[in-house]
Amino acid sequence: MGHQTETDSRGWDADLVPSPPGRTVRPDADCPVETALAAISGRWTTLVLRELMHTEHSFGALRERLPDISAKVLTDRLHILRERGLVTQERLPGFPVRTRYALTEAGRSLRPLLIELYRTGELLREGGRGASL
Repeated sequence: MGHQTETDSRGWDADLVPSPPGRTVRPDADCPVETALAAISGRWTTLVLRELMHTEHSFGALRERLPDISAKVLTDRLHILRERGLVTQERLPGFPVRTRYALTEAGRSLRPLLIELYRTGELLREGGRGASL
């Protein structure tokens, strides 16, 4: 017997679509799933989030932890993550000026999503052998 889901009169799966913003018939920026995917989109973005998940880092420390990212791309990713409300930037006193980056509460809330994406990615890479999504 397969997994049974609760559906409403339209047939919406209550687990997949628990609220009206997700009940769209075409891609919609207001859909919570689209919002979450947009938040983590972009090359290097998930790796920057991963590095900030447990502690704050300076720009230089992030470059050390992600040695293949260019300074320009890291600057761009941090800027985008700040615009999305996922990262804060704090300029520290002294010379030379140092900058520290940390996740906001919204940024930290992405942890379960990133964990589940990793798990799902592993299953997909294995071709789903012996496991179900």
